[in-house]
Amino acid sequence: MRLLATLSLLAWLGNAAAQSLQLLIQTMPLAGSQYYALAEVRPRMRTGDALTLHRETDNRHDRLAVRVDWQGRPIGYLPRAGNRVLAAALERGERLRARVGALADDPDPWRRVVVEVYLEL
Repeated sequence: MRLLATLSLLAWLGNAAAQSLQLLIQTMPLAGSQYYALAEVRPRMRTGDALTLHRETDNRHDRLAVRVDWQGRPIGYLPRAGNRVLAAALERGERLRARVGALADDPDPWRRVVVEVYLEL
């Protein structure tokens, strides 16, 4: 009986771990932050903070645009050069998660925030 309980617990733990498994699929700089509120919110941002990805199908500058939000505020976009696969994944309903990978106080806006994108398995 004890063995059955142990095996059941291990199966449950394995299932719980599998549900929260995330695979890093892309790391890239945040683009376009100079046009958004990054300067306002940057002092409150921390490495590891959750980011939200939004597919902008009506964006007139980039037909594959993926906007990045921090706590509900737009802060920029995924770079055009790296957004094709991620835009398609969002359109398919893939479970993508993003977070702040790194922060830097740099005069170059492309070096201020690194975005990490994960596929939730």
